[in-house]
This record gives sequence, structure tokens and C-alpha cells, in this order.
Amino acid sequence: MNPIIYDLLALAIGYLLGSIPFGLLLTRLAGTIDLRSVGSGNIGATNVLRTGRKDLAAATLLLDGLKGTAAALIGASLTPEGGMIAGLAAFIGHVAPVWLHFRGGKGVATFLGVLFGLSWPTALIFCAVWLTAAALTRYSSLSALMASAAAPLALLIFGQRGEAFVVAIMTAIVYYRHRDNIARLRAGSETRIGQKA
Repeated sequence: MNPIIYDLLALAIGYLLGSIPFGLLLTRLAGTIDLRSVGSGNIGATNVLRTGRKDLAAATLLLDGLKGTAAALIGASLTPEGGMIAGLAAFIGHVAPVWLHFRGGKGVATFLGVLFGLSWPTALIFCAVWLTAAALTRYSSLSALMASAAAPLALLIFGQRGEAFVVAIMTAIVYYRHRDNIARLRAGSETRIGQKA
């Protein structure tokens, strides 16, 4: 079969996996309020937490991460570049799922999941940066921004240039999706971890 077919297959599998809105599905199954009418309206774990269900938020975080990892691993089994293609597609699928009129989450959990599929040492660096920034600043958004920026740099250090390029694209999207958070951080009005909005 033509290698391009495998690349397209990796792209399709990645996007379809990434576009599964676990946060929305879990909250619907639990009979809570429509997630899109809460807080930011995003479908990610942070917004699920605003429903008051920590268990559902934790499950959403895990599943959103796992779909990124699964996409990257499945893609890598199809073609040498498939892991990067499927990983990026899964991330975009989460951020812009076709089923929800392209209105998804901010992608941080899926970003981390993709990293575990492409380079687990880089994923651990992401976690370390996030945890350190969160402990020092108590800003979840700033921690995500710093950790996502560190990821492509770490990949370059590890000599994974292709992966670094793909993850840099993901980082740019994360920054765009956090543009409102960045504005609040500059204004000093961003909510800290544990603080009620």
C-alpha cells in the first residue's frame, strides 16, 4: 500500500480519537449540567471540575490524555511519521472536534498524552515544569503555558527535530487557546489554583 495512505490513515485515526469529548460524555452520563453552559464552556477537565465533580474531572483528565497517547502509538505502528501525524491530529481533534462545531478544550491533557506517546522523557519534563510552576505561582494556566513551551525545547535537546516541530505547533495552539488566560494574567485577575472564580 502507498505510504501516503498510511499517513492519511494515521491522520484520520488520530483526529477521530482526539475528537471524542470525554468531559461532555462523562458529565452527561452522570446527569450533571451541560458542560458547555458552565464556566468557560470548554469540554476539558478544568471545566468539568467546575461542575463540582472531582471524580469526573479526574476521569476526563486521564481519558483526554490517554486518547493522545493511543493516537501517537497507533500512528507510529502504521508509518515512521505516523506517531507525529496522529498525535498532532488527536490534539487538533480535541481542540476542534467536528461533532461540537469545532469548539473543544484547550488541549493540555491531550498534549501531555501525545508527549507520552512520542517521547516519555519529554512528558516527564512537562510534568516537572507544570508541577514546579504550579507550586510557585498557583496558576494552572501559567503552568500549562510554561510546560508546553518547555516541551519542544526538550525534544530538540534529545535530537528529535521532527517531533519538536510538531510539538511546537501544538504549543502555539495551546497559547492561542489560552489567550484569555494570558490577558487575565497580565491584568492580575487570573484565578489561582484552589481559588473560587
